[in-house]
Amino acid sequence: MSQNGYTLNPLTAAKAGEPTDFQFTVTGPGGRPVTDYKVEHDKKLHFIVVSRDLNTFQHVHPEMAADGLWSVKVTFPAAGTYRAFADFTPAGGQALTLGADIQVAGDFQPKPLPAVSRTAEVDGYTVTLDGDLIPGRSSKLTLKVGKDGKPVTDLQPYLGAYGHLVALRAGDLAYLHVHPDGEPGDGRTKPGPEITFYAEAPSGGDYRLFLDFQHGGAVHTADFTVKAGEGSQQPPKPEEKNDHDSTPHGH
Repeated sequence: MSQNGYTLNPLTAAKAGEPTDFQFTVTGPGGRPVTDYKVEHDKKLHFIVVSRDLNTFQHVHPEMAADGLWSVKVTFPAAGTYRAFADFTPAGGQALTLGADIQVAGDFQPKPLPAVSRTAEVDGYTVTLDGDLIPGRSSKLTLKVGKDGKPVTDLQPYLGAYGHLVALRAGDLAYLHVHPDGEPGDGRTKPGPEITFYAEAPSGGDYRLFLDFQHGGAVHTADFTVKAGEGSQQPPKPEEKNDHDSTPHGH
């Protein structure tokens, strides 16, 4: 919840199945709400809400009042414990990811982690995953988007990219937020069907990957379960080396 003097402070009690005007603040080293943020990927702050069993995922974008109070509509689909992540860079500071647990009252039935798979179906789209998470070093992950048996070649920019990938480690929900190789308009990055990411897993074990992409004017989320440390652990080719900032943040 706290790092480098910054703290995430949830202020709203949540109810299962009902849209909630969820409010929170981020307080700085002086104890006051932070009001000055650097814009990253078109937003001052990215807010992620996942169930602790990693079966539900929401990537939403709150609005901030002048006094530093953030608000966003969130529906918690069922009772249980959720983890909220605020991903931001305070003006003049370093990028941070802060997390907090949210308790939603009611009868809770935890679900098992979805099975490991390299294919996801969402809203009529098929997304396939190529590449392996290898602990301790940068790994190339390529996600290919198709629909009706044909590759999608006209993905739309979403928050300054053709896709956003969030990885969470099962168990403690260590958080890794990575971005694609290249960006729209750079003269080399195509709008699909492939979106390439570089990610670094801090350890072996199970991870959940959530890919947000935009097509047809709507944002879709494909999810995968992967096991880091398994698969073809071949050394990376020279062209796969990169200097992307993909440092994991554990919470």
